[in-house]
Amino acid sequence: MPSQFSRPGLVRGLTAVTATLTLAGSLAACGGDSDAATTSGPAGTVTVGQLSNGAAEPTELKVSEVKSISAELPASVRKSGKLVIGVGALPSGSAPLNFVGSDQKTLTGSEPDLGRLVAAVLGLKPELRNSTWENLFVGLDSGRNDVAFSNVTVTEERKKKYEFASYRKDDLAFEVPKKSTWNFDGDYENLAGKTVTVGAGTNQEKILLEWKAKLAKEGKKLTVKYFPDQNAISLALRSGKVDAYLGPNPAVAYRTRQTAHTPDPTRNAGTFSGAGETVQGLIAATAKKDSGLAKPLADALNHLIENGQYEKWLAAYNLSNEAVPKAEINPPGLPLDNS
Repeated sequence: MPSQFSRPGLVRGLTAVTATLTLAGSLAACGGDSDAATTSGPAGTVTVGQLSNGAAEPTELKVSEVKSISAELPASVRKSGKLVIGVGALPSGSAPLNFVGSDQKTLTGSEPDLGRLVAAVLGLKPELRNSTWENLFVGLDSGRNDVAFSNVTVTEERKKKYEFASYRKDDLAFEVPKKSTWNFDGDYENLAGKTVTVGAGTNQEKILLEWKAKLAKEGKKLTVKYFPDQNAISLALRSGKVDAYLGPNPAVAYRTRQTAHTPDPTRNAGTFSGAGETVQGLIAATAKKDSGLAKPLADALNHLIENGQYEKWLAAYNLSNEAVPKAEINPPGLPLDNS
């Protein structure tokens, strides 16, 4: 897997204690929806990272409606005047991707901010709705949400129900205590005898369980454990209840930098494509299949890429190494035999 995605952490000037308390307190204050205003400053601007509590460099970007793209929207969405964006940040979020901001009510992070930028290109008011990961897809299925911007990996299985517009490379990473000598090294065989925690219902869980099944056929054991939120996962790592955590590379990079000067630092023990061995994983804006949203979403993303706002959005969150040259509609995803 591309080793260049093992990069430095994503925040500066935050101690682990401060960040943990701030995120925990903020998320506890958040209910099922977060519909706070999502643009700031003069009309035609979006400030990314504005309430990120140090997870990003606040950056004001000028973004205006592109009428040739907004004209592609389904009539019902265009008439509503808003883009309802689902974010799966409950119960505790995952900085720098999605979490409740320093005002203890507004969803922030790289994913909600990109949703705001896309909404601006489409001439729509962004309406953010927060949920658990599982209910993120329920919201799409029911029509409650128009689109999800929530670190969703493109998979061939998901294509049966959803359509995609890709916007970022997807790499997974193993987080371990810094004192651990274990490394993944791109080989699932190195997981034999280990205990790993992973988020339930996620793409990384599917990959991990596939490795577990392969090892079982070889007479080897991989134990998978689940915890309710990131604080519990971090505690499990510190206490030795688990050997490693498998999650999105940006979140792991964020925490390794966050914990660097604490008594319990962690490190990145290796990365793996979110789409498996044969395909580079891609993160995508996700809408219900046949909704008619994939093309305008992709065109809006490509407008942001071509005009430089996309690059500045990534740089604000220190995610430049996950850039894609263009947004694609329904690109190859995690294969059916591993999705």
